Amino acid sequence: MGFFNKLFGKKEKESLDEGLQKTKDNFFSKITKAVAGKSTVDEEVLDNLEEALITADVGLDTTVQIIERIEQRVARDKYVSTSELNSILQAEIETTLVDAPSSNVYDFHTDLPTKPYVILVVGVNGVGKTTTIGKLSYNFKKAGKQVLLGAADTFRAAAVDQLTIWSERTGVPIVKQAMGSDPAAVAFDTVQSALSRGSDVVLIDTAGRLHNKAYLMDELSKIKRSVQKVIPDAPHEVLLVLDGSTGQNALEQAKQFTAATDVTALAITKLDGTAKGGVVLAIANQFKIPVKFIGVGEKMEDLLVFDKHEFVDSLFSLKND
Repeated sequence: MGFFNKLFGKKEKESLDEGLQKTKDNFFSKITKAVAGKSTVDEEVLDNLEEALITADVGLDTTVQIIERIEQRVARDKYVSTSELNSILQAEIETTLVDAPSSNVYDFHTDLPTKPYVILVVGVNGVGKTTTIGKLSYNFKKAGKQVLLGAADTFRAAAVDQLTIWSERTGVPIVKQAMGSDPAAVAFDTVQSALSRGSDVVLIDTAGRLHNKAYLMDELSKIKRSVQKVIPDAPHEVLLVLDGSTGQNALEQAKQFTAATDVTALAITKLDGTAKGGVVLAIANQFKIPVKFIGVGEKMEDLLVFDKHEFVDSLFSLKND
C-alpha cells in the first residue's frame, strides 16, 4: 500500500475514481478488446495489449517495458490465463511509477522536512500552473500550515493578477512586484518575508516560456541563486506542472523542463477531462521523477496527493455507470 493511504480517505478516493473515469473507460475498452475470445495470454494477446497501452498514451518505452515483463512471466509460468492478466498488468503498471525520495515525502497534513519549505513551481502557460499553486495553498492552509505565495512570473500581468485572486480566495498572503520586475528579486523578497513571518510553506510561481531553453535555464538558475542567499538549501522542491489532457505533448514539455532545471516532482492536472491519463505512467517512468500531486476536478479539494497504489487501483476497479 502507498505511503499516504492512512490519509487517503473515502472522499479522496471518490474524487480519484470520478476523475479517472474517462481514462478508465478508454483504457479498459482497449484491454477488453485485446483479450476478447482468448483464454490464455499468447503472442496475439500481448500484441493487442501493446497496441492498447500505446493508444492509451502510456508511451512506447513504458509499454515495451511492461510487455517484456509480462512476457517473462508467461515464459516462466508456462500458462497464464487472461483472467489473471488484469492483476499482473496492475502490478507491472504500479512498478513503473516512481516513489519520491524519503527526504521529499510529505503531504498536506504531515510535518514538512524543513521550515520554511520552499517549492519552486515551473511549467508552461496554460497547463494550470497558477491554479495548481492556488489549490496547493488552499490545501496546505486547510491542514494548518502557514503559506506564502511569491508571484515571480512577472512577464505576464495576467499571471500576477491570477495569483493575487487565488491569494484573496484562499486567504493566503502574497509577495509581488510590478509587471516586468526581476523574477529573482521577487523570489528573494518572498523567501525573506517567509522567514520573518514564520511561514511553513512557500510557493513561488515562475514564468512558463519554452521558446528559448537557454534563457529559461538562466532565469530559473538566477531564481535559485537568489533564494539560496536567504536559505542555502532552497528550493527544497522544483515542482513541474503538466497538463495531462495534452497526452504526448506533456512528455515533450517534461523533456524541455528537465533539461533546463533540476525537476524533483511532478503535478499532473486536468485528468478528469481526458481519456489520456496513461500519460502519467509514461512521464513518471521515462523521467524517473515522482508524481506528487494530480488534479482531478475544478474544486480546490480536487488536487490530490498522489498515491501510486490508489491511482492504479482506481484504474482497475472503477465501475462503469
